[in-house]
Amino acid sequence: MGDDELSPTSARRYEALGRVMAALASEAEFIETCRDLTWWRAADQSWHVEWRDGPYASEVAALLVEQVGAPDGSLATAAGPGGSASAVLDVMGVRFELRAIDPMGRARVRTRPGFWRLAEALDTTRRTNARQPWEELLGG
Repeated sequence: MGDDELSPTSARRYEALGRVMAALASEAEFIETCRDLTWWRAADQSWHVEWRDGPYASEVAALLVEQVGAPDGSLATAAGPGGSASAVLDVMGVRFELRAIDPMGRARVRTRPGFWRLAEALDTTRRTNARQPWEELLGG
């Protein structure tokens, strides 16, 4: 590990990555609909986050600004206009480039037939003759 890895700037980069990944992990819909989520640090010390399917990059950027951002907007801000395939975000002074490959968008993902969703599986208000998925999970 070089001196750069131990610097306060490097620590801030990793803290920003941790905040972003924690926000994404807490968003069940994002985790359920994305495939091949990956991230890496670029030569310019920015972070790149990439996924297949799922929401548009601009939707993820808005989610991260909402989840990571402080009330005064100081922790996370959009660093430029985002689109369906890419968006740029600034988190704690660290640049994040978001890239969606073959995104469907949140609205389309919600209406996708045959897609198992945790929210539907845990919905106890729907009654059918068949056992509910949560009953299967809990052995009831």
